Amino acid sequence: MSKVKFIYLNQREVIECGGLDMVKTIEDVELVFKLHNEGKTILPAKVALRWGDIHSEETRGRINAMPGYVGDKIDIAGIKWIASAPQNPFKYGLPRASAIIILNDPYKGIPVCIMDGTVISAMRTGAVTGVAVKYLARKDSEVVGLIGAGTQNKTQLMALKTVLKELKEIKVYDLIQERSEKFAEEAYEEMQIDVVAVNSAEEAVRGSDVVVTATTSSTPLVKSKWVEKGMLIVNVGGYESEFDVLKKADKIVVDDWYQVKHRATQTTAIMFNEGELKDDDIYANLGAIVSGDKPGRERDEELIFFNPVGMAAEDIIVAHRIFQTAKKEGKGVALELWNIPQWV
Repeated sequence: MSKVKFIYLNQREVIECGGLDMVKTIEDVELVFKLHNEGKTILPAKVALRWGDIHSEETRGRINAMPGYVGDKIDIAGIKWIASAPQNPFKYGLPRASAIIILNDPYKGIPVCIMDGTVISAMRTGAVTGVAVKYLARKDSEVVGLIGAGTQNKTQLMALKTVLKELKEIKVYDLIQERSEKFAEEAYEEMQIDVVAVNSAEEAVRGSDVVVTATTSSTPLVKSKWVEKGMLIVNVGGYESEFDVLKKADKIVVDDWYQVKHRATQTTAIMFNEGELKDDDIYANLGAIVSGDKPGRERDEELIFFNPVGMAAEDIIVAHRIFQTAKKEGKGVALELWNIPQWV
């Protein structure tokens, strides 16, 4: 049979098929960390397409190509094509990030599904922090400080709420106060969580058990003098913490050290490239901890720094679950790639 069709899922259909289910997304991501540690994923380095003045505040942004394969029982290949345009929310009333994900049959190579990847990308990024918090935060963590009031910290908060059973206080800081206040309002409306908008990064950090930075900042926001023993610092964005924060850390954990170094935009990679951090200073990839090859948090007083760069396998495993649900529920539109191929 020569006819080839694939399913197309728009964002609404992705959501209807479990795209906003943080519990399942954390389960997906935890599994993919285990598979990655076992060598059952294939992850070429990201390809970043940039144009314009990348150092200007008015930069038009970038588009990343993130291919990958997830083996074992998942057995699916795919790619995320994700654009980041920092001026979108302010100039055009659009989300900063937009993405599509393509899944391919690993034997025939043909596409089986093309779907919106914007929600999936945001959800899996939050879920990565959820997995890290499960293994690296103190079990009695009650206070969270968020720096950045964009979409990324919305899904960070969803994951934190899912994993931290003793969560009592959440603070958020953004350079634009109105964004912090809007974030707090929306968090209550959407998640029934009380969030306090604070006036400085210092307020967000001091006294917190878990600190999450998810910004587009190119200068450090977290100061060494603010951090304390027992904290977990999660560096989701770029250059967000002073080098001395990492020098104080008892453990530095990443999602994949090779990928972090290749991207070269985050605090750990910048330190490495400036000779301030060595390969041996990285305690572990998170997958080694999830798999039990290395312990996570061993003492309440440990200061742990976690730096994920994001791996395509996370997007692909979540997209695979959504694709399977769509097939069961008859969601999406079947589109023809070809009826009879031009050449065989």
